[in-house]
Amino acid sequence: MSEKSFSFDTAAKRRTLWIVLVLNVALAAGFGITGALADSSALIANGLDNASDALVYVISLVALTRAGAWKRAAARVSGTLLLIFAAGVLLDAGRRYLIGSEPLGSDMIAMAVIGAVVNGICLWLLKRLEEPDVNLRAATTFSFNDFVSNGGIVVAGVVVLWTGQNWPDLVVGAAVAAIAIKGGIEILRDAADEARDAR
Repeated sequence: MSEKSFSFDTAAKRRTLWIVLVLNVALAAGFGITGALADSSALIANGLDNASDALVYVISLVALTRAGAWKRAAARVSGTLLLIFAAGVLLDAGRRYLIGSEPLGSDMIAMAVIGAVVNGICLWLLKRLEEPDVNLRAATTFSFNDFVSNGGIVVAGVVVLWTGQNWPDLVVGAAVAAIAIKGGIEILRDAADEARDAR
C-alpha cells in the first residue's frame, strides 16, 4: 500500500474524530462515576476503556497531517494502550473477587444502555468515512468493542439483579479486558501489515 493511501487530513475525518473524542470523554466520565457509585467492575472497566480510547483519538488527531510512518506509530501506541488497560482491568477484577463487592444491577443496565447508544453513533460516524487508514480502523475497532461490552454489561446487570451476587459483574469486567486484548493485538498486527505494504 502506498503512502498516499494514508490520507487522514480531510475535514470530514477530522470532524468525525473530534465528535468521537468528545463522546468518549463523556462516556469515560459517565462510566467511571457510575461504576464507582454502583461498585461495578464492568462499568469501571468500560470507563477506563473509553478514557484510553479518548487518549488514542487525541494521538490520532495529532497524526492527521503527519507522514504514514508517524500514523503507524500512533496506531502502535493505540494497541499498546489497549493491552495496558486490559491488564489494569484484570487486576481490578481480581481485587474485587478477593475483597468482595456489591454491584448495583439497575445502575449497570442503565449506564450500559446509554453507552451502547453512544457507541452505536460513533460506529455509524466512523463507518461512513471512505478509505480509512490504520488509525481510523483502530477507532472503529474501539467503538465496536465498546458496543459489544455494553451488551455484556446489560446481561450482567440483569443476572446481578436476579441472583444478588457479584460474579456476573466480575466476569464481564474480565471479558471487557479480553476484548481489549484482542483489539490491541489486531491493531498492532494491522500497523505491522501497513508498514510492510508501505516498503
